[in-house]
Amino acid sequence: MSRSRPERRAPSTGRAHAARRAARASHAAVFAEVFAALGDETRLALIGKLSGGPPQSISRLTESSALTRQAITKHLRVLEGAGVVRSVRAGRENLFALRPEPLRDVRSYLDRVSAQWDDSLGRLKAFVEK
Repeated sequence: MSRSRPERRAPSTGRAHAARRAARASHAAVFAEVFAALGDETRLALIGKLSGGPPQSISRLTESSALTRQAITKHLRVLEGAGVVRSVRAGRENLFALRPEPLRDVRSYLDRVSAQWDDSLGRLKAFVEK
């Protein structure tokens, strides 16, 4: 009587799975950082101001705000750390510009999650209506 061995996965399959899992975790960390950066009313207002055109200076961004330049700078650095804003040196000033790519990535992620919920709720509805 011969014993058969269980089938073994090719080593690359396990590594590929681990790589995909690591990439998902990495994406989740990036998305979490973007969500955290956008989770503040002041930072959302700054995103709104920057979305309308060319890079703007801190002076320009503080014109209609009760916050100090230092406070605005702190919020811009949080947004920059999340990759949503970039700064460019122009003479003696830093100009800040919106980077829409991370926002598009987060939007795509939310669209996927929404589709998953729609599918789940559709299956639940079909089950309940049987």
